[in-house]
Amino acid sequence: MQKLSMDALGRKSVQEFKASAKHPLIVVLDNIRSMHNVGSIFRTCDAFLMEGICICGYTPQPPHRDIHKTALGATETVDWMYVPTASAAVHSLKSLGYSVWGVEQAKGSVPLQQFAIASNTKIAIVLGNEVEGVSEDALSLCDGCIEIPQWGTKHSLNVSVAAGIVLWELVKKIQSF
Repeated sequence: MQKLSMDALGRKSVQEFKASAKHPLIVVLDNIRSMHNVGSIFRTCDAFLMEGICICGYTPQPPHRDIHKTALGATETVDWMYVPTASAAVHSLKSLGYSVWGVEQAKGSVPLQQFAIASNTKIAIVLGNEVEGVSEDALSLCDGCIEIPQWGTKHSLNVSVAAGIVLWELVKKIQSF
C-alpha cells in the first residue's frame, strides 16, 4: 500500500470549490467557544462540500490564526455568515425552506442511524456549546433533534467530532438518492 501524493488526490482549487454544486446542508454554530473546534468544523464542511456555516452568538469568527490553524484554508472555501443568535439563524433558515435539526440528546430525539431525509430536503443542523449544548431558544424552534448513539460512560462528544459524524451520515444519505 502506498499513500497518494497531494497531486494524485485531485483536490479542487478555491475557485473550483466555489463553483461546485454543494450538498444542501448548512451548519449552525450556537455559541461554540473554541477556535480550534470552529476551524475543525470549517475543515469538515470543506471536505464534505457543504453549502455553508452560520456562526452565531460568541462563536469566534474568521479570520483568526487559531481558527486557521485547524481550518487549513477552509475559511476561504466554505461560505459563512454571522447571525447574532442561533434562534435568529433557525428562523431565517426555515423561511428559506430548510428543515432545521438540533444535534442534541433530548426527549424524542431521532437516533442518527434512523434519521431519514427526503431527496429534495435542504437541511440545517445546529451544533451547540461545548458545555451547555444547543441553546433552549434555538432548540425550541428546531424541527427535531438528531442524537448520536453512545454506549460508554461519558455520553458526550467533542462538538467537532460530533459534526464530522453527523455530516458524514447526512452526506451518505443524500448521495444514496
